[in-house]
Amino acid sequence: MGEKVVATGFDLSDRQRYRQKLRQCLVGLERLLEEKRFDRPRNLMGLEIELNLADSDGLPCMVNEAVLDRIASRDFQTELAQFNIEVNIAPHRLSGRVLDQLAEELRIALSYADRQAAEVGARIVMVGILPTLGAQDLVQANLSRVDRYTLLNDRILAARGEDISLDIDGPERLTCTSASIAPEAACTSMQMHLQVTPGRFAAVWNAAQAAVAAQVAMGANSPFLFGRELWRETRPVLFQQATDTRPQELQAQGVRPITWFGERWISGAYDLFEENLRYFPSLLPICDDEDPLRVLDEGGVPRLKELQLHNGTIYRWNRPVYAVVDGVPHLRVENRVMPAGPTVTDVIANAAFYYGLVRALAEAPRPVWTRLPFPAAAANFEAACRYGIDAELYWPRPGRGGALVRVPAVRLVRDELLPLAAAGLDGWAVAPADRDRYLGVIEERCRMRVNGASWQAAAFHRAEERGLDRQAALAAMTRRYCELMRSGEPVHSWPVDEVPGAPS
Repeated sequence: MGEKVVATGFDLSDRQRYRQKLRQCLVGLERLLEEKRFDRPRNLMGLEIELNLADSDGLPCMVNEAVLDRIASRDFQTELAQFNIEVNIAPHRLSGRVLDQLAEELRIALSYADRQAAEVGARIVMVGILPTLGAQDLVQANLSRVDRYTLLNDRILAARGEDISLDIDGPERLTCTSASIAPEAACTSMQMHLQVTPGRFAAVWNAAQAAVAAQVAMGANSPFLFGRELWRETRPVLFQQATDTRPQELQAQGVRPITWFGERWISGAYDLFEENLRYFPSLLPICDDEDPLRVLDEGGVPRLKELQLHNGTIYRWNRPVYAVVDGVPHLRVENRVMPAGPTVTDVIANAAFYYGLVRALAEAPRPVWTRLPFPAAAANFEAACRYGIDAELYWPRPGRGGALVRVPAVRLVRDELLPLAAAGLDGWAVAPADRDRYLGVIEERCRMRVNGASWQAAAFHRAEERGLDRQAALAAMTRRYCELMRSGEPVHSWPVDEVPGAPS
């Protein structure tokens, strides 16, 4: 069906038929929830990490097909642009030495991929946005040669009716236009999945929404785009603008973007899927042959393909996921806010902080979302993206009647959220050695006020002070980043002074 659609396009009836199928899928989901047909809790988590390919000068390398051919593993897949690939880590049970196990598996996978990439002159780089990317790299000709990416690009541009506009104002300002969604490919992220029961879904999703600002503040790693220093975590605002189906007039009317934080706390997973249908027209109205209600009437489990496809084109930062595995449906929360990198240790530390904090917040007797207005959570997310580890966040304080106060992110994390994350990891029965090692990385970032974004900015400015022009400084910083990334030492321990300057 996908190949046919690419070749022939959609006719005027396709969206109406697709909308009808989506409504059937939503009724099917509601019935599955009412009939309690979902998988029992198994404490399963999973990771996906998007990666960049760069040459020895730190510049993007458009060779993902050749690299994937050499890797020859289903664990690695194509991504939007030819300098992107993705690695998927198999689901693990959250218990015991799972964090160290994940770290070892990820090191082995990345080391193998890096060796294969080297055969075609490329290296693997884990970073939120490759600092050396230029506008000339992010064009339609450099999209991966996969039908779904071409189709998605065409549909977003058709819905928008004009070129993509980027306008990001940070320490410097970037304004430009693009004739394709290729700028989205600059965003390389880490996605964390957590399987949950329907009864726990709302609490876990709400907790994840409350936690995103602290996650980003601690883990920001995307301060540069097209040679400009922008937000400490530029990736979310770039992703939103690069996929925006709304021209200026629809933005002014308050039409919601498909890359969306949301606007309310929820009471169940159904709320999010229903919002998807109510607010967002289909981008890819591809209908499956399945009749989901007939499948349910016959005692089967529907795949709800239209619901899954529609959900996959709405980029919530905490996305609900419906899937069927071995004939049994399950629900997941997919956390999409974190950038890739800098090192495997940093990645696993970010995961430990997230999984521990979300469990603790979801199980708190007085949930934080009953005291934190949703607009404050959204404002926190933007502040964390803009200012990274130097952000100040709104948070309800104990002993003050739950009143909101603004508190430095490092103080909030160190004094309140890290102990909660530790308790959450204990609740998962994660080994104390793993808990202490990886949460200790987050604690050191707080103590030293260093994460990937702050290191990149400091190293870049140090290179400029030593006489390099802007592009040379970005390239020198990127090469040094790659060297330190391969050392495996967490980013808070990286020296800044060793980035080279201009020859004397």
